Order: sequence, then C-alpha cells, then structure tokens
Amino acid sequence: MLLSLFREVNRTLESNQNLAVIAAIRKRYLLAFICIVVLFTILTLGLWPFHAPRNGVTWLGNREGLRFGAYSGVISSRPFRAANSQSKSEASLEIWLQPRRIWDSGTLLAFYSPANLCQFSMRQVQTDLILRTSAEDERHHLGTRTLRIENVFKPRPAFITITAGGQGAAIYIDGALIAATPQFSLSARDFNGLLVLGDSPGQPDSWEGQLFGFAIVGRQLEAKRVFDNYATWKQTGRPELSADERYIALYLFDEHDGRVVRDKAESGVDLYIPQRYQVADKIMLEPFWAEFSMTRSYWGAALKNIVGFIPFGICFSAYLSAALSKKRALLLTVALGALTSLTIEVLQGFLPTRDSGTTDVITNTLGTWIGIVFYRWLTPALVQFVPWLPLTGPAQVRIVRRGPPA
Repeated sequence: MLLSLFREVNRTLESNQNLAVIAAIRKRYLLAFICIVVLFTILTLGLWPFHAPRNGVTWLGNREGLRFGAYSGVISSRPFRAANSQSKSEASLEIWLQPRRIWDSGTLLAFYSPANLCQFSMRQVQTDLILRTSAEDERHHLGTRTLRIENVFKPRPAFITITAGGQGAAIYIDGALIAATPQFSLSARDFNGLLVLGDSPGQPDSWEGQLFGFAIVGRQLEAKRVFDNYATWKQTGRPELSADERYIALYLFDEHDGRVVRDKAESGVDLYIPQRYQVADKIMLEPFWAEFSMTRSYWGAALKNIVGFIPFGICFSAYLSAALSKKRALLLTVALGALTSLTIEVLQGFLPTRDSGTTDVITNTLGTWIGIVFYRWLTPALVQFVPWLPLTGPAQVRIVRRGPPA
C-alpha cells in the first residue's frame, strides 16, 4: 500500500514538472512574439512609406505660379553659370513666394554641386529666414557661414531680394532693406551650379507654400532699383526688362501645365518637375559631425530615436536572458539594436522621404542600452505583477525520477 502511494506521488510530481516545462515554453514563445512585434513596429516607423511618393508640386489654378505640397521639389536641367570660377562678380536674387504656414520649416532654394551640397541655400525656419553658404578656405577646407534674419515671413506673400557683391550681402523684403552684412560674404559664384527649388540636396527638407516668380540678376542691385523691381513684379507679375539690367535667369511659372518651367532670360536652363519626389544627390549614412546642430529639431529627433529603441532593449534583453548569461544577453541585445538601426539607415538611403545618417545609429544603440538597464531595474516588479513573463533567467526545470525507498 505504501509502495502504491509512493508511485502515485511520483507520477503527480512528474506531471507537475512537465506542466512547468510546457508553461516555460509558452512564455518563451509569447515573449518571442512580442519581440517580433516590436521589431516590425520599429522597421515600419523607420521606413514608411516604403517608396517614393508623387511629387507634391502642382500648378496654381487662379494665377501664375507653383504650389509646393508635402514631399515636393523642382530641379534645374543643368548647372547655372552666374560667374566664372576666377571672379567674385556681383549678382542678385529675386524670389516671390508665400509659405503655407509661418510656423513651418523647409528649404526654399539651394545652389549646389556634387562636391559641395551646401554651396548656398535659403531656408524658412518658422518666421525667420536662414541664409547659408559653404566655400573652401586657403587650406581647401569647407567652411560654413550662416545668417539669420528674423520676422521675415507673415501670412501674406513676401518678395525677397538678396544682393551680393564686394560689400557683402544685403537682404530686402518687399523692397525695403532689412539687413546689410559686410561680414557675410556672398558673390555670383555662390549662384553657380545646380538649383533645387522647394527642397534641399543631399537630405529631404521640403518646403510647403506657393512660388510666384524667381530671377537671377547679373549685378548687385541698388536700393532704388530693388524697390522699383518689387513694385513692377507686384503690379504686373513680372519684372521690367531693360538693357542695363542683365537677367541671367527668369522664371515666371506661366506655363500652367506640364513638367517643364522655361527660362525667359539668357541662361537657357529650364526647370524640371519630377513626377515622383526625389532628393538630388541623396546622401547615404551622413556622418554624425555633419548632422550635428544646436537646434531644437535636432535634439528632438535625437530624443525620439533614443526613446524609440528602449522597448527593443527591454524585450530582446528579456528574451535572450532566458537562455543566455546576463553578460552575453546584454552584448547580443546591443549588437542587434545597432545592426537593426544600421539596416534601417542604409535602406533610408534609397528612400527620398527619409534621412540616412549615422547619428540615428548612435542614438538608437543608446536607446537599446537604456532599455537593457530598464529591464534590469524593472525585473523584480515585472516578476511580481506579470508572472507569466520569463524574466528570472534561464529555465532550470528538470524532471527528476524517483524510485521507491529502499
């Protein structure tokens, strides 16, 4: 009778141990499923919309001009030659536009070459106008200069004139001088090269709004001439062409249809509206020191990239810790986070809507490591309140067979 009782107890113990093994396997499968969901979510957020969308540039229906929507840009058919490489001649830009919203940001226009993507650009940052140039110094190192003009954009069209010459740059809004900076060197050479309207080369930075006219003048306009040109543009929708004022390029956007904007001046450089959104000379894995900026948007994006990979660190650390030692699980989780981020950034190099840079790899890897730290801190609480998660290390369930007592 005692022997029969002992055998019954032994069968019960074996059955309970088998149930424990089955429960541990189910927990592992569940945690593996959570890891897959987290990975899929990160890949989706990092690569959406997975293709090049239609170009958001359309013709205005009620007047001459172009409307720039989300993911939009216009590129020149070939480079401009506003000045030769040996001169620092004078030139002026005239651009007539209206932002969609004054709290938006985006690049209005950019002149560039494949060797210098930041040659000259105009950018809206909410109500402010940012001018940026980049040129080689005596040691052939690229140096960047930035000029910020505040309170330029308002809920109405703005006619911006930039004059460049030996006395530096002068900026006019609606014919009135608002900034003259001899220290901000600008010349016709900065207006050489390829042109992008409504976006930037290298990385996407689309601007949204309406563009009514754009021109390059082959001399530095004086204040009176700037005001007269503004009045003529506003009244007639085009400048008054005269013999003493050489227009290198003039775009009135009066075609109303098609994908080509014709130059009305002497350059012969037409503008092309691609059917699909594209970024000229897209950068693959931009170095983190080139991406760095002390702006709110930069640090906001860095914070999002860190926070976005914290769930990755928590889930994969929990899953791997159930089968590996703590040290190996930590190293493998960090390596998987870095590899996932690098894969996303490489793929983003082929997607015009996404930035491809090494800063994201660094911040994503940091977020993975923070997730591991959180997992270590939160394990006791998770074990107490969520007992079905395998968070206590490798399973140590064994089936022990007992024989009858001697």
